[in-house]
Amino acid sequence: MRQFERKAAIEMESLRCEQTTLQQQQQQQQQQSAVTQTHRSSREDGAQEEVAGTHIFTYGSNDGEDDLSPSERDSRRRGDPCFHYTVLDQAWRATNTTSKFKMCDRNVKWKGWYRLFYNGKSIQMPERCVPVNKCGTHSPLWLSGPHPKRRQGIVTRSVCGHWKKKCCAFRSNPIQVKKCRGNYFVYKFTPPSSCYLAYCADINTLVCGRCRRNQSCVSRDKINWRCKTRRRSSKKVHFFASYPGQLLGKVNRIKYSKVLVNVGRAFNRRTGVFKAPVKGVYQFFFSTQTANSGLKTDLWLVVNNYWVAVSHTHIPRRSTTGSLSTYMTFLRRGAKVYVTHNCGRSWASAATTTITFGGSLLVQMR
Repeated sequence: MRQFERKAAIEMESLRCEQTTLQQQQQQQQQQSAVTQTHRSSREDGAQEEVAGTHIFTYGSNDGEDDLSPSERDSRRRGDPCFHYTVLDQAWRATNTTSKFKMCDRNVKWKGWYRLFYNGKSIQMPERCVPVNKCGTHSPLWLSGPHPKRRQGIVTRSVCGHWKKKCCAFRSNPIQVKKCRGNYFVYKFTPPSSCYLAYCADINTLVCGRCRRNQSCVSRDKINWRCKTRRRSSKKVHFFASYPGQLLGKVNRIKYSKVLVNVGRAFNRRTGVFKAPVKGVYQFFFSTQTANSGLKTDLWLVVNNYWVAVSHTHIPRRSTTGSLSTYMTFLRRGAKVYVTHNCGRSWASAATTTITFGGSLLVQMR
């Protein structure tokens, strides 16, 4: 082990000497490969425009943002590296590239987040050992851990440099990685531990840029990649609540305080409002019970401030009558549904469930 370290130290010293003679040529090549700052925005897919020499890439709407207000979208994107990154499009970084002049990323002033491209096409770092003298450098840097899933957010990954048949001869400084909507990754690069080391772009992952929104880019051997359609399970939404008391006259919004079922947590017991978590077809039911003769009692189902269905009772003689109404409708994400007691008298007790409100998601829509 000590013998290997001494050899590595000698070889590193030799490389540092070469760096002095190649520094001027390297600077010229880096100037030609200058990166451009870009920001992503939701517009037509593939469109791009040029502003003051900076390429601004624009893409289609992202999943899960179609039903958000502009302020909500701006709030979500503010500070998100998926929308604020620098494009790193340098062909010499590709895993199939060798060059006469070796590059060293230790001399680069890394700032912020970067997205890798190869001739204008999105690409990602390799997750496997890369042969020496590839990626335009002596010791190519590759990601020693897997790329994260989108739900994991920003993660820290170790980076290795291949040298002398040892895939992790150089353990470079860790970097941060995040997966973004659209099957691409952004990286927060750091200066490598020494020269000549440079970050690689895996040419085999070009196929990942062609994956659709409902697909993931997968590989068993980290060499051959393909687009795989993700299986999406429908969200389960069910709720059932009751009001254990009496209602008399006008009650703008019934606050059903006794919640028996709330799968999906879309019903708010404090406000009595159901808020649709996803776009789809829903079915609701609401009921009441009254016992006053000659008194009309109306309960209305309200969807986005529109009165859409009524539970009506009018007893001509003294008796107890219950009423149950159902309503099926299509709702967008964020739609609000509640029940209002418009007139009359409804009664229930802590032991009974006669004043109720419930519903379920029947079909989730994309």
